[in-house]
Order: sequence, then C-alpha cells, then structure tokens
Amino acid sequence: MFKNTIYPIFFVLMLSACNYGAKTSNPTLRDFTFEPVKGIRYIEVKRRFKDGYSFNREGFMQKPSWIIEVVKEDTMAAWSPQKKRMQNFYLQYDHANVYNFAAEFFKVKHISKDSLVFQRIQVDGKVIATDVRSDVNMTFYAQDYIKNKLKTKAEELQKPSKADTAFIEKRSAEVNASSDRAFAATNPVQFIPKSKIARVEKISTVDRTNNRTEAYDYMFPQYIIRIDRAYKDFAYQVSAIVDFQGGIHVKTVYNVLPENAEAKKKVAQGIADIYVRNLFNVAPGTTLEIPHNSEITLTMIGKAK
Repeated sequence: MFKNTIYPIFFVLMLSACNYGAKTSNPTLRDFTFEPVKGIRYIEVKRRFKDGYSFNREGFMQKPSWIIEVVKEDTMAAWSPQKKRMQNFYLQYDHANVYNFAAEFFKVKHISKDSLVFQRIQVDGKVIATDVRSDVNMTFYAQDYIKNKLKTKAEELQKPSKADTAFIEKRSAEVNASSDRAFAATNPVQFIPKSKIARVEKISTVDRTNNRTEAYDYMFPQYIIRIDRAYKDFAYQVSAIVDFQGGIHVKTVYNVLPENAEAKKKVAQGIADIYVRNLFNVAPGTTLEIPHNSEITLTMIGKAK
C-alpha cells in the first residue's frame, strides 16, 4: 500500500521538475512569450499600491519612471538616467511568470502591444516577501499608444490622480490635529535663514550601492543648523515634528543618558523656539502642495564666538 502511494507522488514531483526545467530553457512552454511585443518601447505611466493609491500612510510615493523595451526573449533594455541611454539587461525567467532584470524581480500580470502591467516583488533568499515591498503594480503604455490613441503625453499620465489628492487631504487632516503625529512630506521642510549668523545644510543619505534611493531624503530628512554668536556653545541632535504651520516640536534628544533625557529635551526645545524660529523662516513639509506635520532629524550647533 505504501509503495502504491509513494510512486504516483514521486512521479508528479519528477514531472513538475521536468516541466520547470523545460520552461526555463523553452519560452514557448510558458504562459506567454515576449515575442509579440519585441521592439516596442514602453513608458511607465503609473505605479500604485494594491489599494490604488500612489502613496502609503507613511508618505512614501510610488513615482513612475521606467522606460523599457524587449530586445529579445532573454534581453530587456531599460533607460539609464545616469548614462542617458537605453541599457540592456539579462531577462531571466524564474517561475510562474516571475522574471528578473536590472537587479529587480517582477511578476508579469498583463502583456499586450499597448500596455504592460508588472508587479514588482521583493525576493529575500528565494522567498517572495509578502509585505509592502511586494505591493507595487507598475503600468506601462507603449509610446505609440500614448501619442496616437490617447493623444497625450506620458508626463500627464504620470501625475498623481484625484484619488491621490483626496487621500493626502485626509491624511493631512488626521496628522495636523495633533503635534505628535506626522507622515513624510514629498517636499520636505525648509529652513530659510533670516540672518547671516545662521546657516543650514540638508544632508543627503542617497547611496545606490546599498539601495538607498532619493526617497530616503524625503522620507527621513536630516538637517544641520549652525548658529554663530550663541549664548554659549551647544550641540544637540533631535528628532522633531515640524507642524503644518512651521512650529517645531522636539520628540527625542539623541546621545544622552536616560536620566538626563527630559532635561535635555527642554533645553533643545528652548533652542528651537528661541534661536531656530527667530533666525529662520520655517516652511512646513508639503505633499501635493498640501502642508502637513512631518518628522525630521535636526542637529543644532551653536558657537559663542
């Protein structure tokens, strides 16, 4: 009885393995081939989470930017902003309509001469992540379809939707009701000096070798403010919420002992209220031109001489 059971299971597993191997080497055995769309240049026109919005609740924005073209069944060309030209990448079939190119994994959800829909997925150790990193749908339209059928420009199609605007308006109303709530602003806080004794530097943490894209600079904005002729030397690094009216609310002071945290927080808040607010015009962060509370990391350095 046991042998009679194990043989069919073994046969199915072997057949499955053979089919996978065949699909890997023979594109005609897959659900589709790229041959019908070879040579068509596609522009990404929208990138959305599964709820249909371009933004999540933390303020991260999915920004469409890819331009791609199938060169052949195992080669995908993509526009390189750095090199200002199309660059070829190996298009590798993985499994179940999942492909890899340009160091990214995608599940192909739709393919036609007019449009493509890819789901970008995050793969960790051969396992597809089920979190927000795999919750991204990318829609591409063919250049000819945009120009001759839709009679518009890609830039118009790439703009946030009315639903995005309504979502940001709602989120802004939620966080603006309390000075301890915030979400990232795609146009971060600005500190505009009103005096020659005050300077500001916005720190960029973009590091493409470690997958830190430009989004990090608005999701986690960092600033260094330097003030001359202060009452005494000081240096504080804090996390703070800048509210929708430009008010600064210190949340945490870094690099202090727990027993000194509350006292240092009061001092840092005083510096923000007296020096920063008087020496700078503080413009709140905005998303879709809507001002709202957003969180920043702020280093305040004062020199008495």
